[in-house]
Amino acid sequence: MAFVLQENCSNGEILPSLQHVRPGNGFQPNFTLFEKCDVNGTNTHPVFAYLKDKLPYPDDDPSSLMQDPRFLVWSPINRTDISWNFEKFLIGPEGEPFKRYSKKFPTIDIEPDVQRLLRLTKT
Repeated sequence: MAFVLQENCSNGEILPSLQHVRPGNGFQPNFTLFEKCDVNGTNTHPVFAYLKDKLPYPDDDPSSLMQDPRFLVWSPINRTDISWNFEKFLIGPEGEPFKRYSKKFPTIDIEPDVQRLLRLTKT
C-alpha cells in the first residue's frame, strides 16, 4: 500500500508483466523475484520491522519522512517508516543491519560502505 500503489499488479501479475509488457520480449529475470509486502503501517512485514528497529532513519537524511503528506497512505505513521521506494539498507554477512540510506542517496556511492563492512568482517 505504501508509495501510492506504484506497483499496482498483483503478485501473480508481476512476472507476466515483465515478460510481456515491460521490458517484454520474453524477459526472464536472472534473480529471485520476491512478492510484494507492506513495509510500513499495521501490516509491516517482519523483515522491515526489524530493519527499521535497528536503523530508525537514513544516515544521510535523518529528519525528513515525506515531502508531500498526500503520499502518506498507511497507518500508523512513524518517523522510522520507509519514506519512499529506493530507500536502501546495507546488511552485514551475519544479517545485522549496517546502514540505511535515503531515496536520494546514489546507489553507486554505497560502495565505500560495502568495502568498509567487508574489512570489518575480515577481522
